[in-house]
Amino acid sequence: MAENSKMPGQRGDDGQRRMQPVKFNFSWLYIILILLIGWLLFNNTGANPQKVEWAEVQSMVKDGDVKEIHYIRNDFKGNITIRPDRLNKYADKFGGKVPSSSPHFIFLVSDKFDAEKEFGELNAALPEDGQVKVLMENDSKVWVDIIEWIIFPVLLILMWVWMFRGFNRGMGGGGGAGAGGGGIFNVGKSTGKLADKTKVNVTFKDVAGLYGAKEEVMEIVDFLKNPQKYTALGGKIPKGALLVGPPGTGKTLLAKAVAGEANVPFFSISGSDFVEMFVGVGASRVRDLFRQAKEKAPCIVFIDEIDAVGRARGKNVGFSSNDERENTLNQLLTEMDGFDTNSGVIILAATNRADILDKALMRAGRFDRQIHVELPELKEREEIFLVHMKGLKIAEDFDVSFMAKHTPGFSGADIANVCNEAALTAARKNKAVIDKQDFLDAVDRIVGGLERKNSTIMTPVEKRTTAYHEAGHAVVGWLLPYGQDVFKVSIIPRGDALGITWYLPDERKMLPKSYMIQQMCCLMGGRVAEEIINGEPATGALNDLERLTNIAYGMVQFYGMSDRVGNLSFYDSTGARGYDLTKPYSEKTAELMDQEVKDIVKDVHDRTMKLLLDNKEGFTKIAELLLEKEVIFAEDLEKVFGPKVKASDGSQEEKEDKNDSSDE
Repeated sequence: MAENSKMPGQRGDDGQRRMQPVKFNFSWLYIILILLIGWLLFNNTGANPQKVEWAEVQSMVKDGDVKEIHYIRNDFKGNITIRPDRLNKYADKFGGKVPSSSPHFIFLVSDKFDAEKEFGELNAALPEDGQVKVLMENDSKVWVDIIEWIIFPVLLILMWVWMFRGFNRGMGGGGGAGAGGGGIFNVGKSTGKLADKTKVNVTFKDVAGLYGAKEEVMEIVDFLKNPQKYTALGGKIPKGALLVGPPGTGKTLLAKAVAGEANVPFFSISGSDFVEMFVGVGASRVRDLFRQAKEKAPCIVFIDEIDAVGRARGKNVGFSSNDERENTLNQLLTEMDGFDTNSGVIILAATNRADILDKALMRAGRFDRQIHVELPELKEREEIFLVHMKGLKIAEDFDVSFMAKHTPGFSGADIANVCNEAALTAARKNKAVIDKQDFLDAVDRIVGGLERKNSTIMTPVEKRTTAYHEAGHAVVGWLLPYGQDVFKVSIIPRGDALGITWYLPDERKMLPKSYMIQQMCCLMGGRVAEEIINGEPATGALNDLERLTNIAYGMVQFYGMSDRVGNLSFYDSTGARGYDLTKPYSEKTAELMDQEVKDIVKDVHDRTMKLLLDNKEGFTKIAELLLEKEVIFAEDLEKVFGPKVKASDGSQEEKEDKNDSSDE
């Protein structure tokens, strides 16, 4: 542990107990000083004298109520003290409460007031024993006036210093190396943090899967550790690498592993840290970050979520153009590869929106490499499960490969969530170890939501419709060769869904047209089942129809899978159209595409209807079994329809083609 992080009384590296001095908090001193000055200015321990006119003073003196008059010549002000036995006479002027101390009244006169003459005439009109005592003097307390003039500016300065000291701390004034000191006066300084090797305990061994991406990142670390290995042949060290991939796939984890493995300084900063409301601050922070990096070269600078500052310039002008952000990007481009080269500084960045990044940022010389961090494959998921299961009490007969097969499409973050949710589920059931069922329940909860156990959620009619709806999905998926493997079917409400059919999707990269058609048939299975059992559709197929429509339009507009539209694609991979209100095709083509989509969906509906009617007996058995058990598995479908035929086995496809030809 670093010495400056020890608490008072901790032992040092030599084993001796060292007492650290306790720092005094000057904020309390400022508060006490302000309160004291305020008390001196505004707290009046004496009376609250009432102001009267000179004529009233003359009347008081003639009535014999005045005991003493204290006149201050240089202030042209007089203080009047009333005789104690006459105070009750003036109680109304003090709100009914007789003051206990003097002076009781004050009067103000002009600079032409002749005090000796006026007071002399007043006492001359009174008997000798009833004359008023008059004291006349000049006020010599000049320092009071000075304080009154300077105290307000002093208070403002003290409050300003006090407030901005706290503001500085709040903006990172106590940050570590590379923080630039923070504060309002250092707002243009970089907020990048220099990783401490003793605190970053993540290595490449902790990164499961990601074979290709991990190898490329490890090579970057090797560039810095053994540069002569590559420069000896005339090669140059890459200037930057961009980690691209979906959320949760481990991009930031790879960066942490680099920080833990590299023996060079490692700066980490978020793209949003460059975005600031003040003009010029973002560009200033970029300059300061690279200045620090150059001083510590060779080093690595990691910018997480770089799309916050690296969005393409000039896009959507008039809608969301941001000159300050673009100026920051311009400065970043210049620092990465401008007139002055940054030798020994490697930029590592991460984003899941590489399509919106500026082309100048993506070119070679800035980001020489794009490292794609994709969703894990089967073997990679198994390794990720093993990493996140460390520290968990797992049952001895637990099969990790089983869970890896049943979590296709899950990212590393999803798998970590599954492991944690399984532990919570087992603890909720007071189990000693975590078994397979806990993991399956965890997957169900993450995918479908929390189980709603209230029996009044669905009426018997709704439950029956839901059972046939889900049975339609399951049966169509089981009978079609390209249909996804059905793992489990449930009519237990979860989240917003009244029933769910779990599939084990094929991890395909290339999708043929027949595959997409049969996937649409699987989605249409629920709607067709409702029509068969109730004679009319219901609202339960909303999500199915939404996905089906997206697939159909994708086939026509993007993939060129329509004979009438042709091999055309209107997909915008660059995002350059932005808010362009014009379409890249005519209205006639738009009508043709809409009609083609309708024809595809109608064909899918008819094929699905024929398939369920031809297998109505088995379809009905599955639905009734689902009503009875509420949850069925692939084994139940296999008992009714036999083993599922895969697309690689031509028997099912030939059978389907033969049925289609016989109908014709």
